Amino acid sequence: MSYPDDVGDVRAQLRSGEDVEQLTLRSGTVARLVAPGSVTQRQFGLFEWNMQPRSGGPAAHYHKTFSESFYVVSGAVRLYDGENWAEARQGDFLYVPQRGVHAFRNDSDEPASMLILFAPGAPREAYFRELAEIGATGRQLSYDDWTALFARHDQYRAEDAD
Repeated sequence: MSYPDDVGDVRAQLRSGEDVEQLTLRSGTVARLVAPGSVTQRQFGLFEWNMQPRSGGPAAHYHKTFSESFYVVSGAVRLYDGENWAEARQGDFLYVPQRGVHAFRNDSDEPASMLILFAPGAPREAYFRELAEIGATGRQLSYDDWTALFARHDQYRAEDAD
């Protein structure tokens, strides 16, 4: 990699934890939108995912336009790599490239926390806001409604893989 010049730029942005948007999903999971793509010039998105005991998670799925990475901060998280489920603990990391089938869930009797990194910084916050709204209102969606919602946010069921 080459750099055009040897002069740095003053453009760093400190974001206070108090300014971080927080969403509560139907499962009780609390998602903190630490650095959505809108803050990182769409280079990446970083979210903190705090799961309640036995809170489950999404079914196996993939994304066409971004990768997703998971870093377990505390507790035990079940991670699916497209073939196998594995129990990940503090310090464990899973990278999922674009189109990589994956899933995650908390099956344990203890809370768990992880960081989720999206690259590039797809606007995943819109997807999570919509999930939180569905949970808060109790709105029911049909299979086709869920399929349309997923597609709007570049999420595809693994059985829909082409």
